[in-house]
Amino acid sequence: MAFTKLSVQPLGVGKDPSPTSTPETDIWAIFRALRDTRSLFGLRPGHVQTLQAMLSFLKPGHGDTVFASNAEICRRIGGIDERTLRRHIDRFVELGFMNRHDSPNRKRYRVKSSEGLSITYGLSLTPLLARASELLAAAQEMENARRDRVFLRKKILTRLAHLDEADPENELTHQVRRVLRRKLSINEYRALLGELEGHCEQMSTAVDAPDTMKLPANDGQIDRHHSTSEKEQKDLDNASDSGAPALQMLTAICDQATSFATSSLGNWLEVESHARTLAPMMGIHESAFEKAARKIGSQKASCAIFIILQMGTRIRDFGAYFHSITLGRRQADFNPLLLLERLSRSEASFA
Repeated sequence: MAFTKLSVQPLGVGKDPSPTSTPETDIWAIFRALRDTRSLFGLRPGHVQTLQAMLSFLKPGHGDTVFASNAEICRRIGGIDERTLRRHIDRFVELGFMNRHDSPNRKRYRVKSSEGLSITYGLSLTPLLARASELLAAAQEMENARRDRVFLRKKILTRLAHLDEADPENELTHQVRRVLRRKLSINEYRALLGELEGHCEQMSTAVDAPDTMKLPANDGQIDRHHSTSEKEQKDLDNASDSGAPALQMLTAICDQATSFATSSLGNWLEVESHARTLAPMMGIHESAFEKAARKIGSQKASCAIFIILQMGTRIRDFGAYFHSITLGRRQADFNPLLLLERLSRSEASFA
């Protein structure tokens, strides 16, 4: 296979056409296109190997007909059975990729008259070359689909990583990972991605959620954030009392939230209004706060904002954690009073 391009010339009975009558076609590009799209035509790897061996017998400027005997073709393939070769040839003829011109004695050759007329007996690959545009377009379409599937799968895995970080025991992520074990279509990938993005939006981690604002803190507060044990966060997950704390207790302990207030917070309406102002600054979508207020009450939702802000760097994703304790599986165990008591003791120990 020392050549790369071959002139596409119709052969058969008649005068030889001019070598420059048709543009050159990369026959191996056509072969690769058929190889990559073989599933569309019901071809197996054995069929592809047979076609590759037959193409290797073509010589530049000598037309598109294979004159090699079946025995020689079988030998070049690697010693397959001649009956297998005949089945492969019949399949290519059936698909319209090959024409068979048999001589009376079944030999393959070409004869020419003194006037330049020729008769060719052999396996003509002209139909394959004539369908070059179809095969190349089909191969490109399959490659585009493959790249789209890879792209969508990567987006799905990214969404799963975000959900695992926010809630490692989320049942949806386990279900999606089981589905990803199968070979999916583009539409199935898109459906999975849409479901995950909707779930992420509910948890205030969608791409259209407000960017989290970096809130200032002094060195002592930062040291306390990094030094305190994880007991407060465990209490946030496991507390059982559902009552809201006293207003004075909330504002006294959660000084991070009150430091952003422009005036004193004297009642729950003012606390709730301030919590609604803080939520977008923390990356918590307004719709998430509204849903939480309807489900657990505006006071507890406001307490969650104050407490999460006070805990600071001990919570990696404010939006996801707010959803978990107010709307997610930890909602029933969220206890603002117990958390405030724990925060108060923690702050006192570092005072």
